[in-house]
Amino acid sequence: MQPSLPDVSTDRRTLLRLAGVGAAATVAGGTLAGCSKEAGSQGSATKADAIRAVLPTHKPAELLKPDIPGEGPIPDGYLTYPRELVDAVTEQPGKGGAPIGTMSPWWGPAPPTLGRNSYLAAVNGKLGVDVNPSLQDGSTYADKLNAMLGARDVPELLSVPNWEVDKVARFSDAVRALFEDLTDHLKGDAAATYPYLAALPTGAWEYSVWGGRLHAVPFPTDGPFAYALFHRRDLAVKGGLGTPTSPEELYEFGKKATDPARGVWAFGSVFEMVQQFFGCQQIWRKMADGGLEHKFETAEFRAALEFTARLFAEGLVHPDTVASKGADEKQLFKGGRILMYQDGLGAWQGMQGEQSKVLASFDMQPLPVFGANGKPAVIWGSEKPVFFTFVKKGLGEERTRELLRVLNWCAAPFGSREFELREYGVEGRHFTRGADGSPVPTDLGRKELGAQYTHIGGRVPVKVRSGDTPDYVRDYLGYYQKHISLMEKDLFAGIKLELPANWSKIITPTEDKIRDILRGRRPLGDLDQVRKEFLSTGGEEGRAFFEKALADNGR
Repeated sequence: MQPSLPDVSTDRRTLLRLAGVGAAATVAGGTLAGCSKEAGSQGSATKADAIRAVLPTHKPAELLKPDIPGEGPIPDGYLTYPRELVDAVTEQPGKGGAPIGTMSPWWGPAPPTLGRNSYLAAVNGKLGVDVNPSLQDGSTYADKLNAMLGARDVPELLSVPNWEVDKVARFSDAVRALFEDLTDHLKGDAAATYPYLAALPTGAWEYSVWGGRLHAVPFPTDGPFAYALFHRRDLAVKGGLGTPTSPEELYEFGKKATDPARGVWAFGSVFEMVQQFFGCQQIWRKMADGGLEHKFETAEFRAALEFTARLFAEGLVHPDTVASKGADEKQLFKGGRILMYQDGLGAWQGMQGEQSKVLASFDMQPLPVFGANGKPAVIWGSEKPVFFTFVKKGLGEERTRELLRVLNWCAAPFGSREFELREYGVEGRHFTRGADGSPVPTDLGRKELGAQYTHIGGRVPVKVRSGDTPDYVRDYLGYYQKHISLMEKDLFAGIKLELPANWSKIITPTEDKIRDILRGRRPLGDLDQVRKEFLSTGGEEGRAFFEKALADNGR
């Protein structure tokens, strides 16, 4: 996923396109290989009951009753902003020691750094210790992450996007070698010391276990869907293009919308969403005999590939997307150069609020999901966290507890002064209040805030109406409520998978081969050869691994 990020400031992929920034598998052959010659190379699966044994005892910390209650993984929605806030944390978490170094991804212009940023100064004043963030470009975060892990040089708090984890061969070795075991601090009732960490969803904590031990604090997803296909509804209406309800209508939309002479193309990246329209599973699905079938082996995947390759071949995809993995599709979309692209739903509110200041009629909406060939669509998703925050190993008991107190402060819930400061900054400087009392970011707020405290810690996700996005909460939750029944069942829910090294190594090379077919650099018929290479170099090993994980858990 070339991510977009989390809300309340998550701009995903998914949000993580919470999907394809490639991470080279350098760790497998680099310094970290010495951490453990064999551990992790064949992968392992921690059983669901063993996972449950080390999880924090969940204790909700809801300060306000939601206007639109969430259901399951769908977050609560609030249509008004509270006039009175409360102090969620009564004691400063920090003790005034050395600054806390952090690293996290950011998709946008780099904010000013510590010493030149009044937002950082304000939050650090409340923390009682300076957090010194290092924000790295989210589109190249994999490169920085691999180099850091290979050199064994990590900050005290490191945020790792979930979509990078599976692409780093022997990542579990890095976890055990470089990051603190947090189990004794957070297991069971011990988590009550950090009440807002204990309030994080259990489904998110389940993914934070490596080797049967808790090693990270999760940043829960704002909703379980991996992507949405966003379209510029304002431009579609203006151009009389309509709203596609089938692949055929989507193709016709592309033909009508694309006008290279005006610098306009219908599409950016859409392949992952097209797969879902055609009913293709995200990775594996169970066959009638109980075995697993990879999506590359299915007619649905081939049909989705053929359809999307046609969009490329007929010039309906923007040239920047054709030419590279990492076209800045957000900017193309904002500028009306593309009318559709896929992104995490976390990208929605931030972009809508920002662009409505530039163009009052700006209206981005997720395209309603539809099926193909008379069959229902399948929506990809899970409760896997967007990010994991790791604590550097060997800092000592006192410093580790201080860092956990800081993360607890960062997880303060909606309705608290801590939440408002973390998400919006200081009133009058970083935000003003609309007529309804909700925060509206100022230019300085947009410049200085980069989720510096949000992306290093967890928080219970909520959707909050703001003055610049008055319809967002109802639209967002309505989209989920309409489509949640289509979400693919997670075969491995509650099981922690530490994937075989050979499986991790083949992900990016295989994605590159599929990308070449999409762009016409290889013929569609090469899919058979790509599938054969995939299965022979790690795919069959992966199948056996995943099938055993299900069998061991009675599934």
